[in-house]
Amino acid sequence: MESSQTLFLNPRDIARKWYIIDAGGHPLGRVATQVATLLRGKHRPYYTPHQEVGDHVIVINARHAVVTGRKMDQKQYYRHSGYPGGLKTENYRKVVARKPVFPMEQAVRGMLPKGRLGRKLFGNVKIYADDAHPHAAQKPEEYAL
Repeated sequence: MESSQTLFLNPRDIARKWYIIDAGGHPLGRVATQVATLLRGKHRPYYTPHQEVGDHVIVINARHAVVTGRKMDQKQYYRHSGYPGGLKTENYRKVVARKPVFPMEQAVRGMLPKGRLGRKLFGNVKIYADDAHPHAAQKPEEYAL
């Protein structure tokens, strides 16, 4: 009987790629799901839940990601000042007008693990409102959705 051993890699030994995703015209949640999968490394055969084995992701045209149905007016974003009665709400349409990358950032952050690993993984995603980005030197590969 042959025993198989689990492959356990050191995160420093993993060659990480850079991917670029064009979110324009695609649903916000579908894009965020693909970004979170790439950041976690779930597309790799040596995925380990407690390690950083994912890739770097650049999201362009985040302002032009679409939401279906009546979410433009019904989807609410909440923040609190910390004072009594300090709850502020804002719908998707107003948030995109004020901060175009915020909804994509929130969607991706919500799909990553909570805690130290999730904060570290979120540093590997760069989100831009339009198609200009300063990461040409990393030679990102186009990722088709």
